[in-house]
Amino acid sequence: MTDYRRKLLTVITEAALEGTLIQTIERLGAHGYTIVDARGKGARGVRDAGWEASGNIRVEIVCKSDTAADIAAYLQEHYYNDYAMILFVNDIDVLRLEKF
Repeated sequence: MTDYRRKLLTVITEAALEGTLIQTIERLGAHGYTIVDARGKGARGVRDAGWEASGNIRVEIVCKSDTAADIAAYLQEHYYNDYAMILFVNDIDVLRLEKF
């Protein structure tokens, strides 16, 4: 079995940003992403998705290291001050390199 190193960039943010966020990550080089609804509590309080505008999403992007860095830097610069958003990056091994 051959595995290949990639980055998993995870973005947890307000659901209202989904459309804009998708355009941004694609423009910055991501080939794909996964989005799921997310709930939790953090510095900005409980986000329980009781109504659509109060919900969070979790976006996972598997990509090359430089793409993850570009996306993370852009999101930090343009969204961190005004929106509930956290980012984290993990090293992962993928089995189907052609997908990423």
